[in-house]
Amino acid sequence: MKWDPSKYAEFADYRSRPFFDLTGRIAADEPRRVVDLGCGPGSLTAALADRWPRARVTGLDSSAAMIAAAAAASQPQNLDFEVGDIAAWTPPEDLDVLVSNAALQWLPGHEDLLRVWAAALSSGAWLAFQVPGNFSAPSHTLMRRQAASSRWRARLDGVLRHEDAVSEPADYLALLLEAGFDADAWETTYLHVLQGPDPVLEWVRGTGLRPVLAALESREASEFETEYAEALRHAYPAGPHGTVFPFRRIFCVARKR
Repeated sequence: MKWDPSKYAEFADYRSRPFFDLTGRIAADEPRRVVDLGCGPGSLTAALADRWPRARVTGLDSSAAMIAAAAAASQPQNLDFEVGDIAAWTPPEDLDVLVSNAALQWLPGHEDLLRVWAAALSSGAWLAFQVPGNFSAPSHTLMRRQAASSRWRARLDGVLRHEDAVSEPADYLALLLEAGFDADAWETTYLHVLQGPDPVLEWVRGTGLRPVLAALESREASEFETEYAEALRHAYPAGPHGTVFPFRRIFCVARKR
C-alpha cells in the first residue's frame, strides 16, 4: 500500500491535535533516546525533537515516500529518520520514550507487539500511543458495506480489516498494568468541522480508504469513490458552517515501574 504525504497533510491541523493531546501527558524531563513509530512525514516527530533538544530522536515509518518527505524538510539536528517495519522493530536498550501516533491500527496483533515492547523497556521509560477508535462510524461501516456488495466483493474481499483493528481503552489499560506500568487510558471524540465538497471522502482518501484504492485499478477506484461519496454525503450532510465529522480516538500513556 502506497502513502501520499501531500494527501495525508491536507488535514494536518486536525490530525496533529491528537498527537499533542497524547504527548502532552508524557512527563519525561530529560530523555536521552526517543523513538516515534509510524512517524509519517515527520513534522510531529520534529516537535518531539524541539521539546527535548538533548535527546536523540528517531522517526521510523514503513513508507519510503513518507521518510523521503521527512528527510527533505528542515529538521532539528537531534532528529533522524529511518525506513523500517514497525512489526519487526525492537526497542534499543537506552530508549526512554516510545511514541506511536495513529499507526498501530495497521498492524494485526499489535497487542502482542505492545507486550514485547513493554517487556524490553527499562524502568522509568515511557510508552505512549494513540489509535483511531472510529471503526464503527459511518465513514467505515459504509466503506465495508460497499466493499462487501456483489459489485466489489470479488475484488475487495479481505482488504479491509476493521473488526479487530484496535482494542478498547480498558483492554489496553489492563495490558499495560499487567506489564508493570503505571498507566492512563482514555478516549476522546473530536468534532471536526470540515470545509469543501465531499470533505469526509477527502479525509479518508489520505488514510482509511488507501487499502481499497491500492487494490483497484484506476477506473475501478474512481467508480468506488463515486458510489462511496454519495453515501457519505447522506451520513455527513453539509451544514451552514461546514460538515461535522465526529472522530473517536483512543489514547494510552504509561511509565514503567
